[in-house]
Amino acid sequence: MPRLAGVDIPDRKKIRYALRYIHGIGPKVADDILNEANIDPDAKANELNEQQIAQINAIIDATFLVEGALRRQVGQNIQRLRDIRSYRGERHRSGLPTRGQRTRCNARTRKGRKKTVAGKKGVKG
Repeated sequence: MPRLAGVDIPDRKKIRYALRYIHGIGPKVADDILNEANIDPDAKANELNEQQIAQINAIIDATFLVEGALRRQVGQNIQRLRDIRSYRGERHRSGLPTRGQRTRCNARTRKGRKKTVAGKKGVKG
């Protein structure tokens, strides 16, 4: 299994798809890296030689923020929003959607499972 940017990538997949297993590298960035390194995107990851792997590693290290450094930066950005008590920071703090989505219905991903609240019993009158 080849190691790129400190991550084991699947060796039986094409390199253009295997690169996407690295946090911070998506479809376009993977294709850009392969174009810059002059590597065939349809080559399998286990078919690459050491020089090509080193070349991809060098491009990723020099150009892109990936894995731990990217996760750290995102965490710091969220912490900064919390510290300055911005609206978005308050939404992060309370575990609600931060980008204007409605919460009256849906938003279950952020809010978690439903917490059943006892409703009113039937009113006799």
